[in-house]
Order: sequence, then structure tokens, then C-alpha cells
Amino acid sequence: MKRSEKPVPWLIAGEVFPKLSSAWGPNEPAPGLLAAGGALDVQSLLRAYGAGIFPWFSLGQPILWWSPNPRMVLKTNEFKLHRSLKKTLRRFLDTPNCVVRFDSAFEQVISACANAPRDGQTGTWIVPDMITAYIDLHKTGHAHSVETWVNGNLVGGLYCVNLGGMVFGESMFAHQTDASKIALSALVSFCKAKGISMIDCQQNTQHLSSFGASEINRKDFVAHVSQQAKNPTPEWIFEPTYWGEVLTNHA
Repeated sequence: MKRSEKPVPWLIAGEVFPKLSSAWGPNEPAPGLLAAGGALDVQSLLRAYGAGIFPWFSLGQPILWWSPNPRMVLKTNEFKLHRSLKKTLRRFLDTPNCVVRFDSAFEQVISACANAPRDGQTGTWIVPDMITAYIDLHKTGHAHSVETWVNGNLVGGLYCVNLGGMVFGESMFAHQTDASKIALSALVSFCKAKGISMIDCQQNTQHLSSFGASEINRKDFVAHVSQQAKNPTPEWIFEPTYWGEVLTNHA
């Protein structure tokens, strides 16, 4: 007899999220799927991230909420700056008009991430409603962009969510080779300087693994988020001195 799929709870805007233990497991059609519906307002997003939940859905779908187990994370002290990227980064730092900026072009960054081609994908999960929601989150100081600039042009970057001492990575883009990797290196440098020990990567990919990301149990991840979210929120300003510790790391 064919096993029936577990029903997905439908949320009303503002409703409490289901227990994480009710999310679809590894043998279900969509591992980590927790609920559908609800709203993408700032408070709903903050409650979600604080509980280890994130939205992810395509155009034409309802809002879908996820909490995979295990969870992919990048521990900042395990970041791998490979030799070739280290050379690229040193050239970048030694070249005039090559700079990293925070939050100077958030809307451009998230739009570029939405339009970035992805291997094996024909669409994007950064749909217009998501863009609007994260711009609102940025205006409240909880979403940030890390940007790679060359000769006054935005050539790469990423955006993320911040709760206290916890950072949640969302998406990256590059219009020049290694531009997104430079932005990621800058984010890790910033996190290390601010005592932030973990960046959430959500899903396991080979690309993230190559930088030292690994999986941890969801229970441990949520406990870490709960503790770190209580810490003071850092001031999102990037200083050149932050590069030091990452540049001395050997992959």
C-alpha cells in the first residue's frame, strides 16, 4: 500500500508556527517542509528566524516555511579561504577603487540575487513578494547586504539576516569572477571580528561545503540561535582591519 503524504499545516497570518518536530523528514517528498501560508511581514520573519525557520517558495506557490534537519552551517573558525581565492583577495585589497561595502545597495543586491542564474534551476525563489519582505526587513535593521565594488560598479555580493549574534545567509550573486566569494570572505571576517561563530546556510550544497560549511543537528542549531539572538546586535560597518584573521587562515 502506498504511504500517504503527511498533511502540511496551513497558517493564518500571525499564527504560531508548528513544532519543528512536525516538519517533513528525510524520507518525505520535501524534507524540512514545516507549514504553508501565513505572512511575510517583519514580525513573522523575525519569529521564524528566531525559531530556526525560513521561507522558501517559487512563483505561483503559497508561502512555504522550512526547518530542515540536519541544518547546514558555516562555523566561522572553520571557513576555508582557498589559496587561489586568497591571492584574488589580496589583489583586490591592493587595487585602488576595489572596496567592500555594507548596506549601500541592498535593493540592488537582492534584485541581482533574484536574477542570478543557478545550475539546474530555471526560476528563482526570490520572488517579488520575497524582495518586498526583505527590503522591509532591511529597513528595520535586520537584513543586510555585503557588496563587492570595482571602479564604482557593484560586481557581486550577498544578503543576510541578523538577529543579535546570529547571521543567516540568504543568497549571493557575481557579475565578475570571485566577486561573491570576496563578499562571503568579508562577511566571515566581520563575523569573526564581532564574535559571531556561526552563519546559517540553510541547505547542504557542494559549493558551501567547499568553504568549510557542514551539517549539524537541528536541535543544536535552534539552541544556538536561541542563545545568540539574545546578544547585542553588532553595528554593520566594515573596517579594513577585519580582513586580518581570515587572510591568515590556511585552507
